[in-house]
Amino acid sequence: MENTDHIPVSTDLQQVITTDQAWRYCIIPKSLHNNTIELFIDTTQDRNNIKEELEILLGKEILFEDAEPEMIRKTLVKYYRKGRKERKSKTAVSLDYRSEDFLIDLIDEANSFESSDIHIETYEETCRVRLRIDGKLVEKYVLKKEDYPALINKIKIKANLDIAEKRLPQDGRIFFGTGKDKFDIRVSVLPTLHGEKVVMRLLSKDATNIEIKELGFSDAQLNDYLEEIKKPHGIILISGPTGSGKTTTLYATLKILNKETTNIITIEDPIEYTLEGINQVQLKESIGLTFAGALRTFLRQDPDIIMLGEIRDGETAQMAIRAALTGHLVLSTIHTNSAWGTISRLIDMGVPPYLLADTINLTAAQRLVRVLCDSCKEEQPFDNRLLPANYKPPRDVATHYTAKGCEECFFTGYKGRKAVYEIIPVDNMLGDKIKSSAFDISEIYNNNNNNMSQVETPDSKNMCQVETPDSNIKRLSDSAFELFEKGVTSLEEIYPMLLDAR
Repeated sequence: MENTDHIPVSTDLQQVITTDQAWRYCIIPKSLHNNTIELFIDTTQDRNNIKEELEILLGKEILFEDAEPEMIRKTLVKYYRKGRKERKSKTAVSLDYRSEDFLIDLIDEANSFESSDIHIETYEETCRVRLRIDGKLVEKYVLKKEDYPALINKIKIKANLDIAEKRLPQDGRIFFGTGKDKFDIRVSVLPTLHGEKVVMRLLSKDATNIEIKELGFSDAQLNDYLEEIKKPHGIILISGPTGSGKTTTLYATLKILNKETTNIITIEDPIEYTLEGINQVQLKESIGLTFAGALRTFLRQDPDIIMLGEIRDGETAQMAIRAALTGHLVLSTIHTNSAWGTISRLIDMGVPPYLLADTINLTAAQRLVRVLCDSCKEEQPFDNRLLPANYKPPRDVATHYTAKGCEECFFTGYKGRKAVYEIIPVDNMLGDKIKSSAFDISEIYNNNNNNMSQVETPDSKNMCQVETPDSNIKRLSDSAFELFEKGVTSLEEIYPMLLDAR
């Protein structure tokens, strides 16, 4: 056995026993040969009774090899993790991909881990299932090649897709309900070289539990943001790549704005959250229900606040501007790399700069970073050479924290995620820049190294330095560096944002 703090176990070996069996008997699979299964077992366990029970359950001869209790425990935590919602795994002893139970148990297990997506994919000789947990994919199962098509067909049937069509991409939805958990699943089927790949997005989030103060805003950013959403009309735009938490931020905002005296309508694709008191509309482009088309109808529905899932094209952008000009508050997302980049993106879509200047209240950019586990993160000396080349940090850092891994975080080193923001309220000065197409706004960003500016004295041409107040506006990279500096996250997590800031 390798000299590590846990026993390495391949994905196919993990499937020899269930999570429940692994924890109950304190066993870890070592190898599988025809009719024999070799297992590591906790030295404190009663071998004879366990051997008889497992041979009946698994239908194979059982051989044991001793392992220290601590080694077994760490391996169980890493490979046989129990769901965060404290559920027991119900995966069958011998995974039968031809039964209904496997698909249901797979979705139930992914939901218990608070996974956002299930990836089911096939290659030349193998097939596998991966779960996206805290933004990272984790391989969970290896499937038999001959059983893969049957599983794909079961998913297609539940999603009301055409099982005979294997050449074109297809999209569908599954409603999943077991016990108290009821949620939608967005299904995407994509033809690949060796078969169809399926991604199932679990839309299992209830917006009533979202608190805007817990998302990751700094105090100054939150004050700016809350001040702008109080305005009765205008546009609030949030930019960022797919999966960066933009919709979560929008619904945290709607939760604040949701009042008995306010009419709120949303058009989304898909509807990822549900919130009582808000009228939510699902986009259906196949029948002509587009963002722009829905927005035209919304204006006849006497709305106070409109939320667009995304501004994708010029027509939608023009309709959003029109809605803001006619006295509505419009919230939406857009795909750009920075908060200020949304302005040039909208102008590229055909929106006149003078209309943007009059309607944009605030533009924001956000990313998600994983949070270091407080139980195991390690403090180490920091060397500036670890930073990207040509990146100048706002402050020197003597030490930093790195991910280690423990039971609390399933030996990943991280536990949960936090948003990083760049918030730019569009005031009169920035409005004038938009109108004149002067997009250099470097002077408005907070300069953490020097808060002094030079001015000319009234009685001479001599220059003197005076202290100027800090701007509340921080670059995305500065907000990320601040989390790194405080030990909330690691350099690995913020590195991509530092690259953009060079």
